[in-house]
Amino acid sequence: MIRKFEGETLVLATHNKGKLEEMIHLLEPFGVKVIGAADMDLPEPEETEDTFVGNARIKAHAAAKATGLPCLSDDSGITIDALNGAPGVYTADWAETGNGRDFVMAMTRAHTELEAANAPHPRLAQFRSTLVIAWPDGHDEVFEGVAPGSLTWPMRGKDGFGYDPMFVPDGYDITFAEMDRWEKNKISHRGKAVDQFVKGCFDG
Repeated sequence: MIRKFEGETLVLATHNKGKLEEMIHLLEPFGVKVIGAADMDLPEPEETEDTFVGNARIKAHAAAKATGLPCLSDDSGITIDALNGAPGVYTADWAETGNGRDFVMAMTRAHTELEAANAPHPRLAQFRSTLVIAWPDGHDEVFEGVAPGSLTWPMRGKDGFGYDPMFVPDGYDITFAEMDRWEKNKISHRGKAVDQFVKGCFDG
């Protein structure tokens, strides 16, 4: 039986403003106040696992222990079929410059490696999101969402973040970065994971 969320405040264990804005919007109907890790001066724990769920658990439990509040974390990324699932859990690492993150660089790397591999079209890929909500007593629940699609080049669109400008979701001819943010939420990997989270921890 999935534990229900009770309380008024949920900590989102991320320093990513885009993720925080999306989660605030998605949970708004439930009257939950969502606070980001940066607003609570929480450090970013080292992500030492090689799976999305493993890293999400590290972040959620660290934040719950530090704040004494229920904490939700998201570990997400893109998996590219022709690159054997890369970058996967290293999605953000591909964008790391040593002085912040450059996702144009990361997308260019993905495209360059696909070209080098002579990957056929469509170049299938999936955005994946794993949400973990952890309570201070150590209990947690896990919810996952997947958005299948393919990669396009050159990059298109100015909205979204991360690898959105090169990702075309199944059933569409525009990229995530060309979509209205709230339209994207309805079909995105994170939107699907949040839908499972809401059904499990709020509904019923």
